[in-house]
Amino acid sequence: MTTPLFSSAMALQPVGTEDRSHQVFEGELNEHWTIGPKVHGGVMVALCANAARTAHGGDYLQPVAVSANFLSAPDPGAMRLVTTLRKRGRRISVVDVELMQGDRTAVHTVVTLGEPEHHLPGETAPLLSANPVVDLMAPQPPADLAPIGPGHALAGLVHLGAGCDIRPVLSTMEPPAQGGPPVIQMWARPRDLAPDPLFALMCGDLSAPVTFAVDRTGWAPTVQLTALLRSLPADGWLRIIATCVEIGHDWFDEDHTVVDELGRLVVQARQLAMVPAR
Repeated sequence: MTTPLFSSAMALQPVGTEDRSHQVFEGELNEHWTIGPKVHGGVMVALCANAARTAHGGDYLQPVAVSANFLSAPDPGAMRLVTTLRKRGRRISVVDVELMQGDRTAVHTVVTLGEPEHHLPGETAPLLSANPVVDLMAPQPPADLAPIGPGHALAGLVHLGAGCDIRPVLSTMEPPAQGGPPVIQMWARPRDLAPDPLFALMCGDLSAPVTFAVDRTGWAPTVQLTALLRSLPADGWLRIIATCVEIGHDWFDEDHTVVDELGRLVVQARQLAMVPAR
């Protein structure tokens, strides 16, 4: 079987244009990009970001912020992405993207395009950083940490392991022994290319729900997610931690922090989701 490629999942085909401000693309997210039976939310965010970037044109702007509302959960298959250019500026542009399946909108996003943080020679550190990942996780996963794949505990649920090398620390998904907040840890990288901004954005929604920490392991639908692309990732593994502030009876928040092998902050994401039933 041919290995599914992340670059193929991000491929777009233009199919129609009303004018320069409105463009339509077709894409496809197949069964390899799903969690359970439904398409993974982070992959849809990345595809919407790519549609916005493609519709705008030019290589210098990146999706520095993506605000996504999830309206329905699409099945794997063909997708249509409808873009509307809201602002074209010298430094910042804004594009609306609707990801549709059939006549139904699955995701509505507002994508802010700009230039991420520049890393100039001689500037080795930010002016201020409270990045928790560097001290918590090594640049590369331990040699004995298993990837999600055949025989892995998450293989029946997380199908992204076919196209990505994802190495979660399973012990961090268990309820904390002292009852403290969860800090879920994992490493990830695509199989076919170096991590790019789109893959990094997908990693902003890669972790299992933090509700695993309170033994709520069912479907936890994301309602809203905002992801920030802080810098372009270096080649190598991405380190990811997922945390939260509060898991209520109805709603919970989940934060992702994504750092590259060089220790640079790449993506921050926060989502609001529904607590699974018992």
